[in-house]
Amino acid sequence: MGTNKATVSGVVDFQGFSTWYEIHLPAHQTQGKLPLLVAHGGPGVPHNYLLSISDITDFGRPVVFYDQLGCGNSTHLPDKDSSFWTPALFAAELDNLVKKVGLLSNGYHLLGQSWGGMLAQEFAVQKPRELRALVLSNTTASFPAFQEAAQRWISELPKDVQEALTKHEKAKTYSDPEYLAACDVFYRRHVCRLDAYPPEVQRSFDLLDEDPTVYHTMNGPSEFHVIGTAKDWSSIDRLHLIENPTLLICGRYDEAAPEIQTPLLRGITNSTLHIFENSSHMPFWEERDLYMEVVESFISEHD
Repeated sequence: MGTNKATVSGVVDFQGFSTWYEIHLPAHQTQGKLPLLVAHGGPGVPHNYLLSISDITDFGRPVVFYDQLGCGNSTHLPDKDSSFWTPALFAAELDNLVKKVGLLSNGYHLLGQSWGGMLAQEFAVQKPRELRALVLSNTTASFPAFQEAAQRWISELPKDVQEALTKHEKAKTYSDPEYLAACDVFYRRHVCRLDAYPPEVQRSFDLLDEDPTVYHTMNGPSEFHVIGTAKDWSSIDRLHLIENPTLLICGRYDEAAPEIQTPLLRGITNSTLHIFENSSHMPFWEERDLYMEVVESFISEHD
């Protein structure tokens, strides 16, 4: 896996702005294999870090990536106030994309990772007609639960790291090198456990640093200090509305920890959970081949 892919990119209009997308095409498409649409996390972390999932094309299936409004190759809007950036906005953008990209019109599967998994829940509860199966990867049914899991992981960090995080979060000195170094300790344990970040992952982080508007507004200054406008988001009381077969994925050391998958598993009637034992938040890199096999095996049952 991991060979060069043929791609086709484009943009669709959304409320007068542009949503960028890119279709990764298999060398030989297998008849009946519906495309997999991939929604990235953040909010505001561009698609690049998910590009390993284009390995799914090796099974003869197209894979579609896109950048959500406010990041990557889509329209940036750094001057919009916080009221503009809402889960409903991004769900409407996703619906618009599905309707305007012809490849998706005859059916597709949706994989949402991290925040993208929360977005996928927002979308799926609306019962979109052509959505066949759902993959909720490294995500949660509520930001408060996500925050609780992160705090549990933080309690296991070295004492000096915990003290640095507490000190700078209290002082709101989020750009201090000491705070950034302490965050990196957490990230190396619970976001991506590889010795070095893949270039695609680093590219997403670099682009986030260039324009953190959406991330800082909705999430906060770090993965685990969630103080943005979406901090109280929850889908728990709506999960019963999701009718699609759903695969839940998390890593054993995931910031979206195994214990917070339970509300998703209980709330979505037709759901199953796969835990990647040697991964954290990015099993699509940490256990790359196995991740692709697990995802493809599941979605191929629902083409």
